[in-house]
Amino acid sequence: MNAQPHAAFSADSLPSRLPNVGTTIFTVMSALAAERGAVNLGQGFPDFDCDPRIVDAVSAAMRDGFNQYPPMAGAAPLRQAIAAKIGALYGHAYDADTEITVTAGATQGLLTAILAVVHPGDEVVVIEPNYDSYLPAIELAGGTPVFVSLEAPDYAIPFDRLAAAITPRTRLIVINTPHNPTGTIWRDADMRKLEAIVRDTQVLVLSDEVYEHMVYDGQPHASVSRYPALASRSLVVSSFGKTYHVTGWKVGYVAAPRALTAEFRKVHQFNVFTVNTPMQIGLARFMADPAPYLDLPAFYQRKRDHFRAGLERTRFRLLPCDGTYFQCVDYSAISDMPEADFAKWLTSEIGVAAIPVSAFYHEPHESGIVRFCFAKKESTLDEALGRLARL
Repeated sequence: MNAQPHAAFSADSLPSRLPNVGTTIFTVMSALAAERGAVNLGQGFPDFDCDPRIVDAVSAAMRDGFNQYPPMAGAAPLRQAIAAKIGALYGHAYDADTEITVTAGATQGLLTAILAVVHPGDEVVVIEPNYDSYLPAIELAGGTPVFVSLEAPDYAIPFDRLAAAITPRTRLIVINTPHNPTGTIWRDADMRKLEAIVRDTQVLVLSDEVYEHMVYDGQPHASVSRYPALASRSLVVSSFGKTYHVTGWKVGYVAAPRALTAEFRKVHQFNVFTVNTPMQIGLARFMADPAPYLDLPAFYQRKRDHFRAGLERTRFRLLPCDGTYFQCVDYSAISDMPEADFAKWLTSEIGVAAIPVSAFYHEPHESGIVRFCFAKKESTLDEALGRLARL
């Protein structure tokens, strides 16, 4: 009996779990910036060194023998330091053992949170423009995103439409403050409105607060942790990479009530299990001094003010920047090109890379706005401003 020949494997026969995901605009713009020798104000990472004391703390942890697996939820000293920080800043007492989990960066925390609480068919309210990991995570969980757009021209939160987006199928609302890409922040009144919207529902909140220490002009960071009615139904995500200028270390955390944390850890233990030990111990030791994160608003406000002062001498129209290390600008006085085309032209011809804000929407959305990152050395910002002044 002759054996039947087997068909050769073809990648085309494999259905994609994320069919709409391609190369991100961040990768495209960074590659173009490198190719053209442009000043890269596109992707959001510093071009200056971190505090050498934090490197010393991690190196000391390695020498002290902290080189094996830590507990799945994270090294106890770091979880205790995180809980103490949140308590001191926002007045909420998270239990370090049962309500704090150390993650492999904030993006992993966001994905794990969504996979833990969103079931197939659940609706997830997403406020656009939004960080680009939210939608793929919702899709992987089998959820359905429901979009609410911030209102032009200054990205106000449309609470009437946010309330109208809630249905019996809504499982989760994703919020982000300070907000990437717009640089806006939620204030106390905004959190009170959110409280009222979810009060008589079973809706959960996922609060992306990775820029929590970059809020300017004396404004406090309105963490959901400050609001007991919200904290009781929320997963709060933050990032050491953003706070300590070590984005490549990929260490973050999620704070949530015990029951939500238990579900979060069920997923966490099987998608990363845990996070590298010496960095956790080093971070815990470094956090004994709160000055580095307490001083961060003033540090970045100086950069913001310097960059904005330079942009005032260009043809860009500045949008508000109340937080983050991102500055959005309206370029309509310069060009009527679509945002992606303008960003590529700016990179190739002017030598400054930016990110089109349209990339943060789920479908085409043109508003003539691009985003710059000012988490750079002053010399880098000055070089970029000199080039932009020629427009």
